[in-house]
Amino acid sequence: MPKPVVQPVTLTGRHVTLLPLSPDHAPALAEAVQDGELWRLWYTAVPSPEGMAAEITRRLGLMAGGSMLPFTVLDATGKPVGMTTYMNIDSAHQRVEIGSTWYARSVQRTPLNTEAKRLLLAHAFETLDCIAVEFRTHRFNHPSRRAIERLGAQLDGILRNHQRASNGTLRDTAVYSITADEWPTVRTHLDFQLERDR
Repeated sequence: MPKPVVQPVTLTGRHVTLLPLSPDHAPALAEAVQDGELWRLWYTAVPSPEGMAAEITRRLGLMAGGSMLPFTVLDATGKPVGMTTYMNIDSAHQRVEIGSTWYARSVQRTPLNTEAKRLLLAHAFETLDCIAVEFRTHRFNHPSRRAIERLGAQLDGILRNHQRASNGTLRDTAVYSITADEWPTVRTHLDFQLERDR
């Protein structure tokens, strides 16, 4: 059986630290999300600066219910630059989803994201004994889909009319995954990418 996923943990690398999310992080995260005005992208659900405290409260509520483990993403200098989570935690079937992720524009497509995913995947497969890790994103979120594919995740399929977005449109959700037997190869790929980015 897997270890409980919902126990807070700090994951640290060279480029990034994933720190348990706290209400104290709200002001810095509200500042970070303004880098790129990410909440204005119609195909994402990124909190606005004014909505950051409420979003932190929502994520911590899901953690209390056992379905999410949220993190604040810090860059190499210790500055908050985004949020990520383990979500849709399914301990019985040893699966988690990595999602509800956003980064300030200035750190997108940098080694920070690669290493953050490397840390989350290693913890999921090597500590929590997960058999699969999922990634989900809007079908039209092409930057997110390319980033997920660069990790080595495989497209499982598209959930059509999966959700209704806040603007009333219907969301088709692209579902990707990495399985436990794929992890050693994916880990080697991510380590190679991080070595190239030194």
